[in-house]
This record gives sequence, C-alpha cells and structure tokens, in this order.
Amino acid sequence: MATRFTPRRFAALLLPLALAAVALASPAFARGPATGDPLPATRAALSGGDGPRVLTLDLTRDANDIWDRIRRGFGMPDLDSPLVAEQQLFYLNRPGFLKQVFARGGRYLYYIVDELERRGMPTELALLPMVESSYNPLAYSRAHASGLWQFIPSTGKHYNLTQDNWVDERRNVITSTNAALDYLQTIYEMHGDWHLALASYNWGEGAVKRALQRNLDEGKPGEYSALRMPEETRNYVPKLQAIKNIVSQPELFHIELPYVANEMQFVTVSAPPGIDLGTAARHADMPLDEFLALNPGFNRPAITTPGHTFVVPADRAGRFEARLAETLRSGSAWRTHTVEPGEKLDTIAEQYGLTIAQLRQLNGLGAQGGVSAGQSLLVPDGIDPSGALEASRLLPFAGVVARQQGLKLSGSADAPANSSGRDPQLRFKGEKEPSIGLSSPRLGRASAGRQEEAKRTSTREKPGKIVKEVKGKHAGSQAAAKGRAEPAGRTARQGAKASSPAAAAQPRAARSTSKSAAPAASSSAKSAAPAQKKGAAPAPKNKPAKSSR
Repeated sequence: MATRFTPRRFAALLLPLALAAVALASPAFARGPATGDPLPATRAALSGGDGPRVLTLDLTRDANDIWDRIRRGFGMPDLDSPLVAEQQLFYLNRPGFLKQVFARGGRYLYYIVDELERRGMPTELALLPMVESSYNPLAYSRAHASGLWQFIPSTGKHYNLTQDNWVDERRNVITSTNAALDYLQTIYEMHGDWHLALASYNWGEGAVKRALQRNLDEGKPGEYSALRMPEETRNYVPKLQAIKNIVSQPELFHIELPYVANEMQFVTVSAPPGIDLGTAARHADMPLDEFLALNPGFNRPAITTPGHTFVVPADRAGRFEARLAETLRSGSAWRTHTVEPGEKLDTIAEQYGLTIAQLRQLNGLGAQGGVSAGQSLLVPDGIDPSGALEASRLLPFAGVVARQQGLKLSGSADAPANSSGRDPQLRFKGEKEPSIGLSSPRLGRASAGRQEEAKRTSTREKPGKIVKEVKGKHAGSQAAAKGRAEPAGRTARQGAKASSPAAAAQPRAARSTSKSAAPAASSSAKSAAPAQKKGAAPAPKNKPAKSSR
C-alpha cells in the first residue's frame, strides 16, 4: 500500500534534521569529548579573536598552582570605586615590580593559604602582605612596624611575638602569620565586615569604631566607603582589591604570574644551641641570603639557647638534620661570655681568637660602643667564626631596630644612632631602582654609609672662620627650615600621644604600613623629613613615647 505524504507527516520527518542542525551550531557541541577544549574552528571565537583569554575556574579539578588555589578561596565582597582603578593602574604600570614581588611571595604563599583555609578565612588575605611589606620579611617602617605583616612592637607583644636581643618573631614567617590571622579574625568578629576589619588592621579598631559611631550619629552609612579616615587607610582596601583583580584575571591585564607550585615549600627543623646561621645555610645547601629569607627573625648570627627552629625547604630537611647532628658531635659551638668587672673588649677578643672589630660585629656593637659588667657577648668556642661573621654582615638592621624599639643590645646605648634614617628594606620607587637583596652590594654600602654619617654627625665643628656675611646670608634659610621643622615636630608629638597608655589598648592605631608599596612613598617621606641643608637649622628631635615602643 503506498504511503501518503501529508503536511503533518512531512513536518515530523524534518523535525529531527532541524534539531540536529541546532545542536551542531551550539558552542557546547564544539568542545572535545574528553578535555572540553574548544575545537580549532571555534577556539578563536570563544577567546575573543586576538584578545586575551580570560581565565575561568573549574572546581572539579585540582588547582594548577598556588594562584589557582587562591582564586578558588576568594570570599570578600568586591570593592568598586575610582580608588581601585587608580591603584590598579599604579601596579599595572610597574610590571617589573609586580613580577619581582609575586616571585618573592611565592616561597611564603603555600603556608599562608593553607592556614587561611584551615581557619575558613578568605584567601584574599594571602595577598595582604603585598600591601603591607611587598612580601619582604625584613621590611621596617618609620612607625617601627616590622615583618611581612608589619606588626608594631606593642601589637606584637599583645600577640606573644618575642622581641629581644636574639630574635624578633615579627619577622618570623610562621609566628607572624599565625599572629596576623589571629588578629584579623578578632577584628572581623568585632565588625562582621572584612572591609572594616582591614581598615582596623591599618588604622586601629578603636579609630574605626569612633568613625563608625560618628557616621551613625550624623545619619550616614556605617560602611567602609562612607567613613572619614586617613588617606593611607582610604587607599588600603583599594590596594588589596586592585591586587585581587590582577591575580583573578592576569591575562586580561597582560600580566604573567610566576609559576608557584601548589605544594609545601618549607618545613621547620629544631635549631640546636651553638649553631650559627652561616653554618646552617651550608648544611641546607642554600646561599646565605636565601636561607635568611626563610629565617629572617634572628637578630644575632648564632643561636645559644634552646627552643628555636630553622625553616628549610621540605626536600632538604632530612639531610639538614643529619648534618646539624654531626656538627654538634664535633664539640665546637657558639656560646655567650659574661663580661666581668673591669674586663675590656680587647682582652675578650684575644681570648677567643677574634679581632675587636669582629667581636663588635658579632654582637651588634657600634664603633664607639662599650660593654659593662654582666653583659653577655656572643663568642666562638672552638668553631670557625667565618659563617657567623658573614651572616652578621647581612643583618645590619638588627642593632638599629633594637635601638629604635627601646630594647637594649650590648653596648647599644653608646653606639652611634642611625643618622641616615634608611633601614635595609625594599623601598619601592618603580622599576628604575633595582631591588635590595639580602646579599646585595647596595646593602653593604648602605651599612657603611650609615657608619660614616654617624661619625660625621658625632664630630663637632671646630670654631674658626665664621664670617658674619655668611650668617646673614643663611638667616632666611634658617627661618624657612624652622618653619618646616615645626609641622614635623607637631606630627611627632601627635604620634607620641597616639602611643600613650590610653591608645595602647588599640594596638594597631599607631601602626603604619611599610612605605615600600605605597604610591606616594617618596613624596610623603620628603614632607615628613625635610632635608637638612648646609647652614639650615636642624629639625627638633622628638623621642617616641616609651609606653608603646
């Protein structure tokens, strides 16, 4: 019997063909069956032609690297403001700086991210040390904030970070990270808002509380973007948001992040008393500057007390421990010598086979610093001092930091002050200025320059040829310098008030982030500390309040 093709039957035959044509035209069909990679015919269209491909997240697979893992844990609300665009442009105009800082942070990121995930905190906080210190554990600010997370002394003590002649745990990567996350958790629970918590971290929780109350009293919103706050705090969260945007979509900004494996970078090993940092670095098969980058918390070049740890690469820990044990069995070690009444440095140096200069260097003594009875000096006991001497040359900041904190190093009271005001930390000035590495020749020159400057300032000018005409010529410049000095004096006095016992309850109120990553670092430094020109009146010296330092 012949089949009759009615219009309805004809439409039923065409329907499967139409559905097949639609499926072939869909982008989903154009993907490969196993990998999901676009086929060549559609790859260009999906990637926007010649434009950059935007990274996407696939949470069904393991993280490719640490940056992928960080992106997966983003949990803060995004901040959208002109300040974010401004800070983003600032970073993007300095690709060399970004590459350098991201590479330096790679050695610390796995531990920070792992700890954030364990606590259930947003992984944006792993990028906060870039705002604080450019991932430089030796960064030190004028407010005496130190380390990756830039703790001031009072806040460090509040969170049980040891600061003494031998160690400063604010620079210890592990202890400072744990303390910083403890603090961030506390202020987040206080405000219930991460932007306000970050503002408190920078400005102080007491200051943020007062700003919030002022807004509520005036009928204004109680949120971060509506607060009246200092310029540094106003730019603080936008900086973090700008870095987050870059890490989130680096290809969109034509930035290539350095590869950092998503695996443990280091482990801790017990540090036996009597070992010096130079010898420990050799046992770890590491250059000394790289070893100190993992162990930046030591103020002295050798360890003489138990309870300390070394941080070493995970794949070298076993060999490192075996070599440490072998060194201890040799009987050679470092120890402390207690100065007896009337004992002189030259006598002590001769007793241990050192020169006076070496003894001073090992103990952070200034060129004119003396010792008093009862003081403890680091000395070798049958061990080669070359490793400790090399390490001490890479720790020129130890004595300076301790003096500025009000701590007492052996002979530090008599040592010349750091007149240059430049500590060996990374100071960001764009790509034109090369970075200051731990073993950089610039570091040695900076240390030598400070000593020479101290000698010059300590030498009084001899009376002699003072011409009256010169006095009249410089009278105007003296008046101008005095006018510039008065605002600086007021600023210092305000800082002293902020560090009073009443403000000590707000540990972060007095803290200031490292200027190494601030866009206006150089200009603010010039305004805060005007240059002393020849013939100009010196600016008044203001001592920091002892209560918070």
